[in-house]
Amino acid sequence: MVAIYELRTYTLHPGKINEAIDLYTNVGWPALEPFQKYLVGYFTGDIGALNQIVHLWKFADDADRRAMWQEIYANEGFMAFAAKFRPLIRIQENKLLLASPWGPHP
Repeated sequence: MVAIYELRTYTLHPGKINEAIDLYTNVGWPALEPFQKYLVGYFTGDIGALNQIVHLWKFADDADRRAMWQEIYANEGFMAFAAKFRPLIRIQENKLLLASPWGPHP
């Protein structure tokens, strides 16, 4: 079985990164914490692409990915967070990735 990775990049409206970080810290992460076994990591840009929150998820396969997102979207705490977070997003990009046959993989 080949793992599948999902890379999500949220480019926020200028000046909204601190609000987004506060919202993730206090509302988003508590709702997402039960799903952390899938999470490789969350990151923010420092140089180059600013105003971004990037997160990488790892799943056994696409069915595993779809089941996790379905469970998250059914979570009232997460949906309350999403309603507050969505207006901060200017662009959302999602990419599904497969691990290369060489090199290390998280």
